Amino acid sequence: MTGYYKKNLAGDRLRRAYELAPPRVQQYFEAEIAHVIGKLQATDTVLELGCGFGRVLRRLAPYTGAIIGVDTSEASLQAAREYCEGMSNVRLLRMNAEELGFVDGSFDKVICIQNGISAFHLDPAGWVKESVRVTRPGGLVLISTYSEKFWNHRLEWFRIQSEHGLVGEIDWDATREGEIVCKDGFRATTYTADRFASIVSELGRRCTITEVDESSLFCEITA
Repeated sequence: MTGYYKKNLAGDRLRRAYELAPPRVQQYFEAEIAHVIGKLQATDTVLELGCGFGRVLRRLAPYTGAIIGVDTSEASLQAAREYCEGMSNVRLLRMNAEELGFVDGSFDKVICIQNGISAFHLDPAGWVKESVRVTRPGGLVLISTYSEKFWNHRLEWFRIQSEHGLVGEIDWDATREGEIVCKDGFRATTYTADRFASIVSELGRRCTITEVDESSLFCEITA
């Protein structure tokens, strides 16, 4: 399961999954981007965790001084190099979110949106701690998951992905309460506001939880 986003749902296949998204899901993508842009300054140095094929990097780059995207999938990074070609302030690195190769306080903003917290399949406290470590004092870590209100739209999107062979056949008996389960072992979970708060509290920090567009929950941590 940990390799699903490295091989099965990576690179051009991941990009295809986004292209197939229905209009309400596309609205969700745009709302997340707009929310993050509203937090950026033109001089910011930004890190995106789990950058995939570069969808977010390409949209945020014009609003930053520099932006680095990291991912563990070489297929996704290659797709991102092509997707972000010609954008001089974008840099791509193969790296695990739990072991970031940057010195303390390297970034003004660290972002992980589109429910990356589920896709990583890592101890969330570990990589959230790493995210805070590489963020400068007073900087911001932005992490998003799905809102409970978005469940039916999210489920429809995954049904479409399954029909196109991008994820396995959905196990409708096991799929419920925010978790999508496929018969090939794929699982996509979500995080509640309380779970976000608990993770951040373990680190001795506080966070602000904001619902955006009735589709996302953003956990915002000041470093």
